Amino acid sequence: MTAESNPEACPIVESLEQIGSQWRLIVLHDLQDGEKRFNELKRSTDASSRTLSRVLDDLEEMGFVTRRLEEDAPVASYYDLTAKGRSLCPVFDEIEDWAAEWLGEEASPMEELSGAATR
Repeated sequence: MTAESNPEACPIVESLEQIGSQWRLIVLHDLQDGEKRFNELKRSTDASSRTLSRVLDDLEEMGFVTRRLEEDAPVASYYDLTAKGRSLCPVFDEIEDWAAEWLGEEASPMEELSGAATR
């Protein structure tokens, strides 16, 4: 059941519907360090070009990231978090703290997601 089909759905469920996909979380977490070119994101996330393009389009449409096109040679697209996207940074910090306490310190949650994404 989605938040759309249940108007009384918990805000957590509604939030996870927006940011909860594996690739969205990886990209949002990766952009915490600042603006990155498409190819930088591709390398750091190990996402295919098609997947990364789709995820960035979705995140831009939902207002989490901005896209800046640099038309000088070579043409490049840069992505950065909006205020809405940056507001998730403390959430990622809390999840990492929780994971360190309850899941062990072998890998951060984002490393776990990245590893699962490449499998």
